[in-house]
Amino acid sequence: MKTILFDDSRWHDLLPLTATRPVSYLRCGILTIHEKWELALNTQIGHLTQEYLAQKFTTPPSSIYKAINGGVFPSSELCAAINALQDPGQCIMYGDTIIAAVITESELHHTWELKEKINFQGPLLEIKNLWNIFKLNAVAIQADFEAITHGRESAPLSPTNGKIGSHPLFLEQGAKVEYCNFNTTHGPIYIGKDAEIMEGGNFRGPIAFCEHSITKLATKIYGATTIGPGCRAGGELNNAVMMANSNKGHDGFLGNSVIGEWCNLGADTNNSNLKNNYDMVKLWNYPSQKFVNTGEQFCGLFMADHSKCAINTMFNTGTVVGVSCNIFGDGFPRNYIPHFSWGGPGGFTDYKLDKALESMDRVLERRGQKLSEVDKSIFEKIYAESR
Repeated sequence: MKTILFDDSRWHDLLPLTATRPVSYLRCGILTIHEKWELALNTQIGHLTQEYLAQKFTTPPSSIYKAINGGVFPSSELCAAINALQDPGQCIMYGDTIIAAVITESELHHTWELKEKINFQGPLLEIKNLWNIFKLNAVAIQADFEAITHGRESAPLSPTNGKIGSHPLFLEQGAKVEYCNFNTTHGPIYIGKDAEIMEGGNFRGPIAFCEHSITKLATKIYGATTIGPGCRAGGELNNAVMMANSNKGHDGFLGNSVIGEWCNLGADTNNSNLKNNYDMVKLWNYPSQKFVNTGEQFCGLFMADHSKCAINTMFNTGTVVGVSCNIFGDGFPRNYIPHFSWGGPGGFTDYKLDKALESMDRVLERRGQKLSEVDKSIFEKIYAESR
């Protein structure tokens, strides 16, 4: 029996971040949801996602599958319940949501025949909306920290650094940290393999500095923040998640925000995370094609993969930026910027696909990578649908 993570209707609510990935490839805490499940179940896991993503995020061949909801986080109670599932038609429900089920190969792309429903009583952590990613980041960092570091010893912290607080600080091998201040009063701090934290930084946990990330001189970070693998961070960050390989290398504020992969925020880019009238923030929702009330007073910027902004860019509260956008100009751009847009407050035009793909290739080459034909087909599909 193979294990797969499936996307349900929440994939649409989590656009534009899910335009290039299944829900389970969203990062919250130290790990992506996919990585959390592989660690919890100690097995390789496949995917059941949108058709145009299936070439990259594949479903392994099997006659029978244990399918787990890709928006749900593992827990010891949930893993035990899932391990107990054996027969096709058995499923675990949380209210009206399917959490896990045993299905046959013939049901992969058809309606599932669910014969035995088991109600899960919780606790349950799940991502259903964009703002859940930063809202759950503190508890996710704590859970991932315990899972990753259990039974292991941290590399030594150089005596040039200062630490206060009762929560632990864990360094992986190869991490470089000198002359920084760490406060773990409110949560742990994790520093990944070969991460570099330059001098003069002040950090208040919970924070995750993932492998090969770089944090620039005199950076200030408040929890709960994740600097994803290969990311560059500088300036001031508060309760932000950077997925992977994105750059915010200069001064400027990023708060209550989620940045996808291969994004670049120009020097002195700032986002608002609180309205002047202290009202709840509304956010663009793709399925309903309108702004919806998040119920959150603090809510900032959501930027999808390969989007970029120029120096001194200002983002208003609750701004959603699609895939491969190029933003520049004086003033605040609008709160919703569709995929492949080029422009700013003065107006937007089409970011031509061939030019966008050229830019992506150059960005990846700087990190020794190359845009694959499968990736190109994904961006071609997103571009065609967004026009």
